[in-house]
Parts: sequence; C-alpha cells; structure tokens
Amino acid sequence: MDTWLIVVIVVAVVVVLVILALLWSKNRRIGAARNREQAREHLQEAQVRAARADKEQALAEEQAARARRERAEAEERTRIAEEEARQRAAHAGEEAQQAEALRARAQKLAPDLTVDGHPHQAPGTASPDQPGGGGATRR
Repeated sequence: MDTWLIVVIVVAVVVVLVILALLWSKNRRIGAARNREQAREHLQEAQVRAARADKEQALAEEQAARARRERAEAEERTRIAEEEARQRAAHAGEEAQQAEALRARAQKLAPDLTVDGHPHQAPGTASPDQPGGGGATRR
C-alpha cells in the first residue's frame, strides 16, 4: 500500500474520532443541561409540596386544638351538670327528710288523720261532710 493511502486512512480515522469525541461531549453537555432543568423542576415541586405540607400541618394542628377545646368545654359542661345533679339530689334528700319530719309531727298531733288530710274513719261509717253522710236530710 502506498504511504499516502495510509496517511489518508489515519487522518480519516483521527477525524472520525474527533467528530465522535465532539458529539459525545455535546451529548454530555445536553444531558447535563437536561439534568439541571429536571433538578430545578424537582426543587420547585418540592417547594410547592413543602408549602402544602406546612399548610396541612397547620390545619391539622388547628383542628386538633379545636377538638381539645371542645372536649374541655364538654367536660366542663358535664362537670357542672353533675354538680347541679348532686345539689338537686341533696336538696331532694333534705326535702324528703323534712317531709318525713312533718309527717311524723302530724301523726303525733293527730294520729287519726290520713295522708290526704281527712280523719281516718272506721269502715262502714259515713262522714257528715260527704254526700249521703250523717248530715240532716230534707224530706
């Protein structure tokens, strides 16, 4: 083979290698730029999602605080209602004791009176204040 043919082949191979190196370098730069753009988009999306997460967290904390406040208010209402019920029960007990004491006094003062305030009668006898009783009759 002639020398000039070898030189042309070597030069052609070198040119092809340089072209391949340039293409590879350009593809790498394009890939790096694409990666940077994608990374930028990911960062923006991360910021949006972080803001959304912060908002949701704040809403969750607010909801939890509201639930705790409502529970505390309900417990307070329950405590007040139970205290009122205890006071009413105590008052009812006092009233019952006073009623029993008055019944006992009434029984002591007039043992023949019944609960409705009328004298206790033996069966078969009529009271003068009832119809058909022992009052005078007109004929």
